[in-house]
Amino acid sequence: MYELFFKKIAERITLTPGQQDIIKQYLIPKKIRKNQYLLQEGDVAKHAAFVEKGSLRAYSVDDRGTEHIIQFAFEGWTISDLYSFLTGEPATYNVDALEDSELVLISKAAQDEILKQVPEYEIYTRLQVTGAYLAMQKRLTSMLSLSLEERYINLTKLYPNLIQRVPQRMIASYMGLTPETLSRVRRKIKDK
Repeated sequence: MYELFFKKIAERITLTPGQQDIIKQYLIPKKIRKNQYLLQEGDVAKHAAFVEKGSLRAYSVDDRGTEHIIQFAFEGWTISDLYSFLTGEPATYNVDALEDSELVLISKAAQDEILKQVPEYEIYTRLQVTGAYLAMQKRLTSMLSLSLEERYINLTKLYPNLIQRVPQRMIASYMGLTPETLSRVRRKIKDK
C-alpha cells in the first residue's frame, strides 16, 4: 500500500529500511469513494493525505454557494487544509474525492513523532512545504500577470492529465473563472 509514498520520499531523501519501518507504524491506509469527504469546512484537519491512487480537490464555498477550488491532488501528491492541520483550528476548506481513491493518512501527532525518530524526514517535510509554497507563488503570479489564454495553456502543459480527469467546471473554478468564460478561452485558443 505504501509503495508510491516511499517512492516519492526516495526522490528527495534516502531512508534505511529500518527508518521506513518506523514511519510505516504511523501511517493509516484509507480508501474513499468518489464524492466522499475527507475533510469538511469547520472540522479540524486531523490528517494530511498522500494520494496513492485517485484524485481529490480542496475548495471553499462562498455565501452564494460558489465553489472556489484551490488545489487538486493526483497520485503522488499530498492534500489537506494545511493551516488547520498545523494549528488545530477549524478548517476553512473542504477536501473530497473526485475519483475512488486510496490514501495514506498521517496525523499531526504521528508526524511529530516521526520527526523525532527519523530526523531525515524533516528534510523531506521541509522540501514538501517549500515546494507547495513555490507552486502557490507561481500560481498567484500567473493569475496576476498572464492572460486567460496563457494561464490555460500553462495549466495544461503543467498538468496534462488534468483535462482528462477533471470536469471543465472544476478547472474553471480553479482558474477563478465561470465555465462559460473558460469555454470562450478554449475556443479562442483553438481558433488560433
